[in-house]
Parts: sequence; structure tokens; C-alpha cells
Amino acid sequence: MIELDNLCKTYEIGGDEVHALDHASLKIEDGEFVSIIGPSGSGKSTLMNIVGCLDVADGGDYYLDGVPIENYKEDELARIRNEKIGFVFQNFNLLSRLSAEENIELPLVYQQIHKEERKRRVDEAISRVSLERRRKHKPVELSGGQQQRVAIARALVTKPSMILADEPTGNLDSKTGDEIMELFHELHKQGNTIVLITHDEKVANQAERKVRILDGRVYEEESE
Repeated sequence: MIELDNLCKTYEIGGDEVHALDHASLKIEDGEFVSIIGPSGSGKSTLMNIVGCLDVADGGDYYLDGVPIENYKEDELARIRNEKIGFVFQNFNLLSRLSAEENIELPLVYQQIHKEERKRRVDEAISRVSLERRRKHKPVELSGGQQQRVAIARALVTKPSMILADEPTGNLDSKTGDEIMELFHELHKQGNTIVLITHDEKVANQAERKVRILDGRVYEEESE
């Protein structure tokens, strides 16, 4: 499903070249649950941005569902982001003026999905994250854990090839974080492919596979 082959990405900071990715290679099969762990400055954010089609590498190849990403133009990358990748962010990234169900529906509006189909998909996504009683609430009326459930439902509603979660427990207390990780386990059991970016060993160890990134290089590890 995902194949990264010798990805390189270099930035110039203060006149110095920084190799954010240094010939990084990784394969992720359909239906896997993979964590990518690394400290600040390790290259994991750069890797996440490239996997999420938010950025492109300077060198190497990236195939998503067998399609080479590097050949796409920006408008095509935007379409891929909207259709193939469901994003879950540390800060939730919900629109404050919209209710939970309206936040979840938004990607389908961008896809110009018919209203009846949008409602059906939103209902299904809300059910999967157990938020039926909170669907009319705005983000300010929801706890951090509930906001993250809305964000996960928004990621699911387009039926993406992959859920890409960036530090999804980073702004949550430990109990709520455990609940969110349990939800990811449930989604994985239902067949979703999940790529989780984290700096937390406890979170990373819960994945089916653990990949470590350090100084722009990727290393496979066994989950504990």
C-alpha cells in the first residue's frame, strides 16, 4: 500500500544543510497498524508530511496504492489527500463554529458528495466513535477526548486508504489517551490501515509494527 524507497529531504537552515530524511525506506501493507517513533528533530514530521502528501521528497520514490506520488501536481495531491488519507492531528483541527457532525461532514462537502450520502456516512462515522449523543455539540462543548473522537470520525468518513495520526494522544491525559488508543485498535480490527506518528514509547509499543526514525534514517523494530 505504501512504499518509500530511499527518500531524501534536505533543508537549509542558517546556511547549513539539514538532512531531514537520509535515504529512508519503508513498506506498509494494507491493513497494518504501524507506529513511527522518534525524538524532536529526528525527521518524523518530515516523513509524516511526505506520507500525507503535504510535501514531496527531494529524491527517492513514494508509491501510494501503487501510484508514484512524485509525478502529481498540487491539485492532484490535494485530491489524493482528501480521498485516500484520513488525517488525525494532535490539536484536533476542528472548526469552532461547526457542530461535531458538521466537522465530520466537511470533507464530504469538499468531495461534492450528495446530501443523502453525506448524512449516511456521517451517521456511520459517528456510530463508530460512539458520539451519537454529542453530534450537535460544538468543539468548545466537548472534552479533549471527545474532540479527538470527532477528528477520528472526520478521518473515517471519506473511507480513506489510510489513517495518518500525528501524536493523537499528545494533548490528552493518560486515561483519555488510553481510550483513544483503544479506539485505534478497534478500527484496526475492522480493517483500517493506521500509521501513527509519536514520540511516546508506550503509545508506539501498542502498534502491530514499530518503526524508529533517527537522524533521517528509518529502522525497523519489534513491538514489545
